[in-house]
Amino acid sequence: MMIARWYIDARFGHKQTVIDSLQQWMKEIGSQIGWTEDKVRILTGSVGALESAVIGEVTISGLDELHDAWEKLATIEAHKQWSKDLEPYVVSGSQYWRVYRVV
Repeated sequence: MMIARWYIDARFGHKQTVIDSLQQWMKEIGSQIGWTEDKVRILTGSVGALESAVIGEVTISGLDELHDAWEKLATIEAHKQWSKDLEPYVVSGSQYWRVYRVV
């Protein structure tokens, strides 16, 4: 089992907007690629982390599952529009993935 985390830094004053948008994405788009409520959660910066950090976390069986999800995601028009709609609320270039193996 693995944990994949997508890190985003929200622009000042827009953290809740980013959180709300990510929650909507998980319900409407993430569920289409198999990322159901039991596999995902949202984390935010608190102590020792950037306050602006918003992290989408998904539990996956392995890298093949993540690859397949990303391949399918690229075909969903609603995801492309969601990304464009989110852009004004995040720090440009701050998004990245980290994948952890559960031992």
